[in-house]
Amino acid sequence: MSFDDDPGRGGGDPADDRFSTLGGTRQTRTRLPEGTGDPYGSTRRPQRGSRSLVMVVGVVVLLVAAIAFANRGGDSGSSPDGQSPKKPDAQSTAPSGTKPVGGKQGGIASGFAQTEQGAQSAAANYAVALGSEGMFKSSTRADIVRATHDPAVVDGLLGRLDQAYTPSFFKNVGLNDDGSTPSGLTFVSRTVPVGTKVTQQDGASATVEAWCTGLVGLAGPGSTKPVTQTWFTITEKLKWVGGDWKITSSSQTQGPTPVSGDDRASTADEIAKAVQGYGGFTYAR
Repeated sequence: MSFDDDPGRGGGDPADDRFSTLGGTRQTRTRLPEGTGDPYGSTRRPQRGSRSLVMVVGVVVLLVAAIAFANRGGDSGSSPDGQSPKKPDAQSTAPSGTKPVGGKQGGIASGFAQTEQGAQSAAANYAVALGSEGMFKSSTRADIVRATHDPAVVDGLLGRLDQAYTPSFFKNVGLNDDGSTPSGLTFVSRTVPVGTKVTQQDGASATVEAWCTGLVGLAGPGSTKPVTQTWFTITEKLKWVGGDWKITSSSQTQGPTPVSGDDRASTADEIAKAVQGYGGFTYAR
């Protein structure tokens, strides 16, 4: 599907970018399978057994190599000039050991530490909230924005968002004119952070990039907007306000996007049950 008439993504005001993580769709053109089969791809070719076997063997080899590398401890070789080579920096993937925050505001994690790790945790959790189904309802949208943003920007942002969520916008994502979900279908809008990176941080401000994947669409029989996956990077500018990190502004760009695998696309019913049965996480570094 394509929303050629809507504004594109960019680094401007997130409220003006309907593809941003502020409840945007992040949709791209989707080529549906030919015929009358399930729109989620039941007509796709089955996986090839030999390829699957190669992938499994490859994963096992990688795991063995990783374990062997970890067991080497502090041993390292020497570089040609006699100095020890620099080890890869694992900061981007290694957990910090810090326990997730215990506080919540409107169901959203809060009470993050005034540290680099705290800023990353805040950015990840805020990305999840701002990419959720709740952004498509006026009542919950206001709660989400207030819980994640600097109070100084909340009122202006809510006004612009209310103007952006119009009947035509809802129609583009397959919803009813009032933003409700058509009968018999399940609306899906989820953001899943893959990693975070701090590009600027001091005592009272921080800029964090969150690399994310997203799911968006309608699951159910007869859906013309099947759930699809997208990849994007959100940049959040945070400010230390009232003892917590809050967003002052954000922007979004596409990718990095990995190559899609050969996994069989699930049916609409399977997707709907997964969304209804699996909850989200509190993200912490």
